[in-house]
Amino acid sequence: MLTLLKREISGFFSSLTGYIVIIVFLLLNGLFLWVFPGEFNIPEAGYATLDPMFVLAPWVFLFLVPAVTMRLFSDEKRTGTLELLLSRPLSDLKIILAKYLAGLVLVILAILPTLIYFFSVIWLGSPRGNLDTGGFWGSFIGLFFLAGVYVAIGLFTSSITDNQIISFILGVTGCFILFLGFDYLSKLGFSGGLENFTAALGISYHYNSMSRGVIDTRDVLYFASVIAVFVLFTKIVLESRKW
Repeated sequence: MLTLLKREISGFFSSLTGYIVIIVFLLLNGLFLWVFPGEFNIPEAGYATLDPMFVLAPWVFLFLVPAVTMRLFSDEKRTGTLELLLSRPLSDLKIILAKYLAGLVLVILAILPTLIYFFSVIWLGSPRGNLDTGGFWGSFIGLFFLAGVYVAIGLFTSSITDNQIISFILGVTGCFILFLGFDYLSKLGFSGGLENFTAALGISYHYNSMSRGVIDTRDVLYFASVIAVFVLFTKIVLESRKW
């Protein structure tokens, strides 16, 4: 499993994929947060906060993560190497987890450099250090879990087609529906507990909860459950070849 994980990670960086993902994520965040005027511009807002980054990042990831995951299984299907891979002395679950972790590692490598923004805002704050660190770390952990769910969705959509473009489109659609779809659905005439229950099925509900700086077990369990469900869906798709 470790060998496959290393192969997948090296595959990202032996082509331009890994570098493009990291550069595009950092470039878009940097431009919107520090250069382009508007609601996301931190110096223009005049407040020592990184909230704009955590509002912007899910939307950037909405396109970047499916771009990372679209090749994980679809490329194996297209080139005919999937059967060879599945014939190795590894269970389907280990193969899935190796590919999932490879995609997640790449996304984490894109997230980590944003810690520079954290130290920059602390240094620029007046007084220096005037930053809600609890809110930042809560949002940062929430962004990690968000990336984990997006990768799991992208892995699943990659397993159901041999076309990378279709995998990308399905991945973007699936991530968008789970991120905001239930939030929109909850506002269509539902009331009271049913509205809250419907909203709680979506990612944004739990992501926003973590952004307040409180790591609630219910939010962690939600993200872990969604990841597990899509990993299970991927396993079912791979096992369907035996039916």
